[in-house]
Amino acid sequence: MSRLLIVHHTASPATQEMLEKVRQGATTDEIEGVEVVTRAALNATASDVFAADAVILGTPANIGYMSGALKHFFDTIYYPCLEETRRLPYGLYVHGNNDATGALRAVEAIAGGLGWERAAAPVVVVGAVTKTDLEACWELGATVAATISP
Repeated sequence: MSRLLIVHHTASPATQEMLEKVRQGATTDEIEGVEVVTRAALNATASDVFAADAVILGTPANIGYMSGALKHFFDTIYYPCLEETRRLPYGLYVHGNNDATGALRAVEAIAGGLGWERAAAPVVVVGAVTKTDLEACWELGATVAATISP
């Protein structure tokens, strides 16, 4: 069975809604053979990444950057995972109240430095989360899960 790891920092109702839709998409009945494991960014470890066949990252945009919790995740896993997880498929969702550009750029730069490969376009929401945004989150979860479905 393949494993999809969702690493998130969920600090607001908006990021909670987005996480739930990503998880719903990843666990849809149409996708078989994928175990979905969800970890808060402060609790996720290199071992979690080593056990994963793909990763979805979720973060709010805080002061123009990813959350400190997601940055901490990257700080703790970067060197242990640098050579071992190249080509790992990943997805990303970001929520910002005013702007999410810096957070998007930072996460993509670090994932690129790790050699991870984007499996789906990132979902970036600025302001209130709409029905369309939640549908995009569902699609993100389903797409990344389908990428690793046996």
